[in-house]
Amino acid sequence: MKGTRQAEILQIIAEQEIETQEQLLEELKKRGILSTQATISRDIKELRLVKELTAAGSYKYAVSARKEGGNEAGRLRNIFKEGVTSFEMAQNIIVVKTMPGLASAACAALDGMGISGMLGSLAGDDTAILVMRTTEAAETLCDEIHRMMR
Repeated sequence: MKGTRQAEILQIIAEQEIETQEQLLEELKKRGILSTQATISRDIKELRLVKELTAAGSYKYAVSARKEGGNEAGRLRNIFKEGVTSFEMAQNIIVVKTMPGLASAACAALDGMGISGMLGSLAGDDTAILVMRTTEAAETLCDEIHRMMR
């Protein structure tokens, strides 16, 4: 449940400008995930979310751009265990299938990891496309995804 909730949080902040924990709780509730303010506060800390200034002059939650060590690998592993249903490689492209609504959270987590050899990602509702620099880089990432899903 924690991995699913955190994946939804990442998706929500990618789609909307969320200014407060109360707004985040309301969006989670709309998606069928009930939680408490204390739990959301812990999730924000674990996901290393920060408030950043928007063009309109207000603040919104965003994934920290800092690449310090921490629990990113564990967070990514949780998202993959909870949300990824399958993946397949085609040369330097990896297609990742997820539970409905979780593809962008999986991409956001992967993008935040700064994976060597990954040029970018594109997410729909339940499908993500990862573009790798080489076939070898795709094979390496597929091996890592396989380990994360165990």
